[in-house]
Amino acid sequence: MTKSTAIQERVAETILDVAADLLAAGGKPPSMADVAAAAGVSRATLYRYFPTREQLLQALTTAGLNEAATRLAEADLDAVPVPEAIARIARVVAAAGSKYAAVADSADPGGAVEQQIRTMIQAVLRRGIDDQTLRGDLTTGELGYLLGYLLQAAGRMAADHQAGVEKAAALITTVFLHGTLNHQAATAAADASGYTNP
Repeated sequence: MTKSTAIQERVAETILDVAADLLAAGGKPPSMADVAAAAGVSRATLYRYFPTREQLLQALTTAGLNEAATRLAEADLDAVPVPEAIARIARVVAAAGSKYAAVADSADPGGAVEQQIRTMIQAVLRRGIDDQTLRGDLTTGELGYLLGYLLQAAGRMAADHQAGVEKAAALITTVFLHGTLNHQAATAAADASGYTNP
């Protein structure tokens, strides 16, 4: 990588970081003028990196998804009991949502990163059914559908400052597990993970 390329990448990262901070603070996508001012660059420089507001928002969406995928991959989801894995997923999504919730809806559900995230979450849910931590009368698809909407809510709660990341994640985890735990195995799973059933 040349020095010029490294500088360009740092400028682009700075612009995206600033735009994400503005997004998190305001709850709606910032204007290009606001992003340029906050990043300390001219509007001409901003437009050189992101020629349209849509391209900036798409780059924000990509950054948020990549951050979530990286954090989920680092969360050792397969090394902990299912309730703790669900809690880790909720924390990652709430943290990403606190910065990127306003652009999350523009993600491509069929995209490679989205599929990577979906695969990691489905593996946890499948393990939960297989080890009887989660109810066996629900399919992985049904559990994923329910969890997906709750995770969106966690991200929105954090982004809208209705709850901090930890509180939003804990609430979503509790709601999901309360309705989906295999109650015959719930006590053992709770003891293993430290999860307290309300």
